Amino acid sequence: MDATAAPFSRPLDRLPKGMPTDARGTVTISHAVARTKETRTAEAAVDCLVTGGDPATLTAVVTESADPEEVGTRYGFSVKSGGPGRGRLAFSWGVANLDVVDGKPVAPRVGTCMAPAPFAPATEGGFKVTHGDLPALPAGWQPGEDR
Repeated sequence: MDATAAPFSRPLDRLPKGMPTDARGTVTISHAVARTKETRTAEAAVDCLVTGGDPATLTAVVTESADPEEVGTRYGFSVKSGGPGRGRLAFSWGVANLDVVDGKPVAPRVGTCMAPAPFAPATEGGFKVTHGDLPALPAGWQPGEDR
């Protein structure tokens, strides 16, 4: 993961100034699937980042994947600073982000900067979070205002 805050850099139709949590960067996903004994890889572009001191939450949209159906999917991640045994990680698939529709579990869409608390310990490597307060909203900033 390599993510950097870029506030108000992603204008949208009803948010022409973007959001204070806008970000840029990349995430490389390498995920072992125990059931099939395969490792799936994907590349994703960071679109949101927020820090809270030591932890950070970010989301990224898949741009490349061995599974073409995964391209365009947003995943959420959270990390806590530290190396092996101290750093932590979480991701929005598998054990979190579940909804129930007609009594059946489904994986709902992940919104920007949505991820579970960092539940898994780093066993190798680690994470470094540099906290930054969110910037003040620009004058006249309101969702849907064209100012």
